[in-house]
Amino acid sequence: MKRTILTLFSVIAFTAGAVADDVEGQYQLKSGNLSMTVDASKGGKILSLKYNDSEVISQLRWPESFGSTFWTSPQKEWNWPPVPEFDKRPYTVEQTTDSTLIIKSQQSERLKYSIGKNIRACQADGSFTITYTIYNESGETRKVAPWEITRVPNADGLIFFDAPLNGITPAGLLNFTEAQKAVWYQTDEASDNRKVNADGKGWLAYYNNGLLLVKAFQDLKPEEPAPGEAEIQVYMNRGKSFIELESQGAYTTLKPGAKLEWTVKWYLLPVNAQQDIQKECRNLITTLLGK
Repeated sequence: MKRTILTLFSVIAFTAGAVADDVEGQYQLKSGNLSMTVDASKGGKILSLKYNDSEVISQLRWPESFGSTFWTSPQKEWNWPPVPEFDKRPYTVEQTTDSTLIIKSQQSERLKYSIGKNIRACQADGSFTITYTIYNESGETRKVAPWEITRVPNADGLIFFDAPLNGITPAGLLNFTEAQKAVWYQTDEASDNRKVNADGKGWLAYYNNGLLLVKAFQDLKPEEPAPGEAEIQVYMNRGKSFIELESQGAYTTLKPGAKLEWTVKWYLLPVNAQQDIQKECRNLITTLLGK
């Protein structure tokens, strides 16, 4: 455990870099070996997260197959496709500093919400910290939950989180196993799309090609997600194309003019592939989150 802690601290001891924009409306946050690219002009998506030159986010260019986005929950309120003002249309850039990007969406014509994203490179703990804000501009009291959707490659990786194995639904749709106080799924491929729900413990992780992506968020009680939704969701697209790592916050009542804020912390760390991957990854998460 001591070696794991020393390795982790050597990774997160970085200095935050500047936010830079280019002609295509993309902004980049740099911190030591890490870089994150956000496209304010196309739905405020996180397009890239790299450790040196190694990418962890899906770079496919089919619609709804790349980057990390944000929606409102429950999905039954808007069905499909995603709300364009949140997912594809330009966000207004409200502030940039050496370590922060603040952007805001247009108001949804249909739902009468707008979305804010405050993205920070945090020197203190080595995270990229994203605070999402849902603004109720409808003139009515509404209930809504926040929902982050991060697409990663389906490339022989591991997805894991802390949840009871018998609580993953639908049962048997993805082949999870229990080890190291977590449930683990070795990614595979199938001819059908598959999605599971789980009541986790406030974190969701993905290991692939020597890198560990950890996302930490509020741990929900079983009754707190929106109807038909869940704290943790994993979506496997058919074939071997991409995966969605999804997390949701509490279903919240918003009065007219009120707002809901929800924060997710992202960590990206190298893992020694010569060791027991499950044990190494689990130790890193215990060190990061105390869980």
